[in-house]
Amino acid sequence: MSEPSVFSRIIAREIPALIVRETDRLIAFKDIAPKAPVHFLIVPKTEQYANITELAAGDPGLLAEIVAVAQELADEYSNGQYRLLFNTGPEAGQTVFHVHAHLLGGGLTESTIGF
Repeated sequence: MSEPSVFSRIIAREIPALIVRETDRLIAFKDIAPKAPVHFLIVPKTEQYANITELAAGDPGLLAEIVAVAQELADEYSNGQYRLLFNTGPEAGQTVFHVHAHLLGGGLTESTIGF
């Protein structure tokens, strides 16, 4: 059996995180290396899906919950405006293979995050 992901360890409270939202199926917390004034990770509590493609095929309802929580957090922390980013694969910057969304906000411009 493989080791639990860092996100599963945060969910289990083995690793501390600044949690900003939690539901039965999701947890959202501040990124430890933020790339924007508002940078949260929104993570399903299941390790079943490694990336967004697997999640969309396997549980589209859970994907919809991620998007809904993203909007709620953006409404609260970023004037309702945000960028939602999923990395899929190591060449795209994915380092934890437990699907998760990056919610970025707070006065973004294309140059502030490398686009």
